[in-house]
Amino acid sequence: MSKITEDDVKKASVLSRLSLPEDKIITYAGQLERILTYVEQLGEIDTQTVPPTTRAVEVVNITHEDKVTSENIREELLDLAPQREGDFFRVPKILVS
Repeated sequence: MSKITEDDVKKASVLSRLSLPEDKIITYAGQLERILTYVEQLGEIDTQTVPPTTRAVEVVNITHEDKVTSENIREELLDLAPQREGDFFRVPKILVS
């Protein structure tokens, strides 16, 4: 791998729209060099037997069967609203004319 130069850091800062202090560019170049060296080491690991994943921890959706009931809980739900107007929820006006 080639060495990260000051020009590389300046170009990356322009592309990412970051304003870097001139006295820190050499420091950042060294840090980026160490990071990329580490990433290069990761590329040497044999991962042929490792199955691909999208997450470190598997997430499983829990689903329940939908059951249709004939319960009429409309009044109960309307009574839960902070304000009610007849058979509707009363909400604050959000459009200004």
